[in-house]
Amino acid sequence: MNPTDFDVALYQIGNNPCHAFAYEAAIKHPGVVVMHEANLHHLLADITITRGHWDAYLAECELNGGPDALAFALHVRELEVGPDYDGLPMTRRLLEASRGLIVHSDFVAGQMRAQGFNGPIATIPHGAALIRTDRNATRALLGLTESIPLIGAFGYLKPYKRIAESLRALRRLIAVEPRVRMILVGEPHPEFPVHQLIRTLGLQEHVRVIGFAPIGHFVDYMGACDIILNLRYPTVGETSGSLQRAFGLGKAVIVSDIGSFSELPDEICLKVPAGPESAIEEEDLIFEFLNTLVSRPDLAQAMGARAKAWIERECSWPVAAHHYAQFLEQFRDGGIPTSDYHPLSETPAAVTPAPQPVEFVAEVEPEAISTWVEPAAKQYAANHTSRFVQTLEMTPAGDSSKSILEMGAYMQITPALQFKLGYGHVRGCYYGTLGRTDHKSVTSDEGQIFECDVDHFDAERDTFPYAAEVFDTVLCCELLEHLPSDPMHMMREINRILKPGGHLVLTTPNIASLRAISAILQGYHPAFFPAYIRPRKEGEEAEARHNREYAPMEIQHLLTGSGFEVVRLETGEFLDEPHPEFGWINHLLENYRLHQILRGDGIYALGRKTGPPGERWPAWLYS
Repeated sequence: MNPTDFDVALYQIGNNPCHAFAYEAAIKHPGVVVMHEANLHHLLADITITRGHWDAYLAECELNGGPDALAFALHVRELEVGPDYDGLPMTRRLLEASRGLIVHSDFVAGQMRAQGFNGPIATIPHGAALIRTDRNATRALLGLTESIPLIGAFGYLKPYKRIAESLRALRRLIAVEPRVRMILVGEPHPEFPVHQLIRTLGLQEHVRVIGFAPIGHFVDYMGACDIILNLRYPTVGETSGSLQRAFGLGKAVIVSDIGSFSELPDEICLKVPAGPESAIEEEDLIFEFLNTLVSRPDLAQAMGARAKAWIERECSWPVAAHHYAQFLEQFRDGGIPTSDYHPLSETPAAVTPAPQPVEFVAEVEPEAISTWVEPAAKQYAANHTSRFVQTLEMTPAGDSSKSILEMGAYMQITPALQFKLGYGHVRGCYYGTLGRTDHKSVTSDEGQIFECDVDHFDAERDTFPYAAEVFDTVLCCELLEHLPSDPMHMMREINRILKPGGHLVLTTPNIASLRAISAILQGYHPAFFPAYIRPRKEGEEAEARHNREYAPMEIQHLLTGSGFEVVRLETGEFLDEPHPEFGWINHLLENYRLHQILRGDGIYALGRKTGPPGERWPAWLYS
């Protein structure tokens, strides 16, 4: 692959031998370089010394530091001293070749200027993902219960990670809270005898060195922790990928107040002074911070929640990709930006355009439904009034120009779509033979008449009998759970018939409700309606049974995978009555750090069409 075949070449460069090929390509084919740190001496030593190219190493030292650096390098070649890794950053050749730089902090941007780079620099936060792990499962593998305070330090276990200081602070913490435990996840450094230090401090019972862990297990261990230590001194401006993962997991984090870490918002982490003048204060503050977070887990969780929100808002990969694209676009056709780029100078709307606000009916009175219900169905409607009301209050308001389709129309809330929500064109559909259309008419208690057509077809098999992009809103209420074979067919057809920016209201039972958890823990079926339907007499229409009930997260995946953004995702009760008997389930969830939101019996979701559907057969839904 030839970098000159592209509009601009982008190189990721860090102070690590793994980046050697990228470094060499960046020198040969200049482009934009992402500087992960402000020092490349280890990388250059690998490219030169490790390959036996001592003359090249001497030349690099002279280029970067002049005669004094060359004189020192000659002693290095004679093996009299080690390379001056900290004092000589070895970045000059790369900086002279680069058309532009991307850095992750103002600290590194300043270092690049100090090292002589005069071109454009973009300061873009290090991207991060919002990750989910199974905290309790990993703790079970570690032999820890849900309530034991667990502290973790992650990455290569080098002395500059302040491991010794952290272990001494832990020894003091154990005197206050004997249950506390620590894990060290990362490859031990040959020059740092961590096992010996643990024995010397008498911490064998409280500290486990996990060692190297593949990335999947690495993240799982991080997810099992309550507190993450990400300390270091000295620093060359690196932004820690492990730190970003910890924030994305919503963990309470303690960092060193140095370099790029000093720029982190104060509300998402605790900062410990670093440097020789802070040596005594450093250990004291690590202990004080750990003691506070262990004794007040509510504070730790709140700080972690703020960190996760910050990652989502400022550092998610879509946000980072947008900023990369904005900066790189200026290099097309040989262009060079005339000024530096910093996301903070952009308005949030430049990253994510603000969607048009959705209007809702402020309040739906039960009478808007009950007055239209036929006598035989009034008791059913009365029992489910709260569900009907919540559905209508989540449905965007219409006007005389707008059209709405209610799938599975029973004519219970259908009249309210016109008389309460204001839609000018209301249509219904129901399971049946494609091509059949029934004209339905109902009369209210006050004598008003509502009429609409109800089309019949199979939502899992048939192409819906509507042109593309004709409806402003589609209601799919208490239908999804009945589908036996192919829900994505229905979702893709709904996307097709909705106008751009149109809305889908979807409701379905919640398999992850408090009621469901209570049932399964006591040995009962968790589904809201798992029963088979008894055969009907000949000629009678059989009701469809529930084939699959969904959890709220699955509904989110279903919407986003079908070309919708999630506008609202809520749960509520089907029957409007309190459930104090499920208090013990809330207590259980709290103890195990499991979320207590979205635990109502019914899921209520509103999606906005943003584009075409995604994968036809998503793995989470189809075998």
